[in-house]
Amino acid sequence: MPGILHAAQPYPTKPVRLIVPFAPGGGTDIMARTLSQKLVELWRQQIVVDNRGGAGTVIGTELTVRSPADGYTLMLANIAMALNPGLREKLPYDALRDLAPVILIASQPSAVAVNPTVPAKTVKELIKLAKADKLSFASSGIGGVGHIGGEMFRIAIGADMVHVPYKGGGPAAVDLMAGQVPVAFISLPTVTPHARNGRLRIVAITDSARSAAAPDIPTVSETVKGYAVDNWIGMLAPAKVPGEIITRLNGDVLKLIGQADMKQRLTDQGFDVRGSSPGEFGEVIRSDIEKYTKVIRQAGIKAN
Repeated sequence: MPGILHAAQPYPTKPVRLIVPFAPGGGTDIMARTLSQKLVELWRQQIVVDNRGGAGTVIGTELTVRSPADGYTLMLANIAMALNPGLREKLPYDALRDLAPVILIASQPSAVAVNPTVPAKTVKELIKLAKADKLSFASSGIGGVGHIGGEMFRIAIGADMVHVPYKGGGPAAVDLMAGQVPVAFISLPTVTPHARNGRLRIVAITDSARSAAAPDIPTVSETVKGYAVDNWIGMLAPAKVPGEIITRLNGDVLKLIGQADMKQRLTDQGFDVRGSSPGEFGEVIRSDIEKYTKVIRQAGIKAN
């Protein structure tokens, strides 16, 4: 029984390293620091957030895979884990074989935003415009969630749209507001302040469900059936971490993200709290790898 296993093998009994395969400051890093504060209170153990950015999350992921499978090295990953198998010819690990899913924690919605001069206030109007005129769309970079989301939209509606990559969501938003590009697929927290002051317009979000942070904004899928790009964030561990530790981690994180103050804090930071079993999260990763690899190959996208 889980209780007996936990009693026989207390966990954690020493500091835990939480690898973030990104530089400090992004959504996954913010989640790691918010979550680690709560876990420290619960476990009475130090948690070291270890930012290992580079190579599109490959560096941090490989470090996790090669770490001891004792539960003292964990990783927070996002949708990049499901994009990399399609973007990169060779990876030094197999995400499905070499990592143990713990829990899908939350998603960080992406928006479809337009310059205010663009005559499209709905997805239906944007589709009509895209089919009539060769629109360009901005994203935060080649192979990122915005790029993939834009290509999926282009393929789904059968329009000829041109991708314009930027080095980050901030520069993309600046050019969108300046009218240098008419449309952007970009994170919702990046564009929300500018939408409030009228410098751009949010047409929809790309997630499968409406966002708790912006419930009045429709999803693309309400118009384009089957379209969904959920930019999830979840916890994983090296593949051979004992099952009782995975169960303990899942239960503890699920408990924390279910607390009203934690849920509100994450919503304020632009996240939609999810929660899952390890098996459910594993199935999300598997199905997303399959879905996005197909899109990436169809669009001919290659990582930088």
